[in-house]
Amino acid sequence: MDIQTTKIELVKTILAIENIEFIQKVADFISKEKIDFWNELSASEQKEIKKGIDDLNQGKRISYDSFLRKIS
Repeated sequence: MDIQTTKIELVKTILAIENIEFIQKVADFISKEKIDFWNELSASEQKEIKKGIDDLNQGKRISYDSFLRKIS
């Protein structure tokens, strides 16, 4: 069985279940399994993003055209 078929069968099974406690457990499990991209970034990538946000908050901005000229 391929992954798409498995997903469809899983959804059908969940839709047929009337036990609210079980549905809540499934929902909680799925929420916990979601990967937060931030945690997947390296420390240096996180640092660069934080610096960019700080710069923006301090009004340090350049136009998109200026940015394109700078990187080309």
